[in-house]
Amino acid sequence: AVDAILNVYMNVAENLVVYEKVIAKHVRAELPFMATENIMMNCVKAGGNRQELHERIRVLSMEAGKNVKVEGGENNLIDLIKQDELFAPVWSQLDDILDPKNFVGRAPQQTAEFIESEIDPILSKHANLLGEQGEVRV
Repeated sequence: AVDAILNVYMNVAENLVVYEKVIAKHVRAELPFMATENIMMNCVKAGGNRQELHERIRVLSMEAGKNVKVEGGENNLIDLIKQDELFAPVWSQLDDILDPKNFVGRAPQQTAEFIESEIDPILSKHANLLGEQGEVRV
């Protein structure tokens, strides 16, 4: 049974395709919701009232969520923020705030460290097995 599972896994993994543009589209769709705290805090730093900004973000997020979930449209939260004078102090900062790299933390470094410390030694130890082919026989 384990042999069959590993063969199926090898078959799937060998043919795995990552569609970067699809991933980027999904990130762009969700990123505005993730960035609301950063947008709000930058407005507070510029002198805005946190409670007022929080309520306005909530209202605009609900409106954008309705556009996505009920209307089937695109996430228009950033467009709504760009039309709301309350957020004028950060309009020029929105591209920087919305950079996806601001939301990954140490994930790139942690991934590299994990590969180096955990995966590379296993691959080195079993280098003679690399390139094995599996057959799915059910």
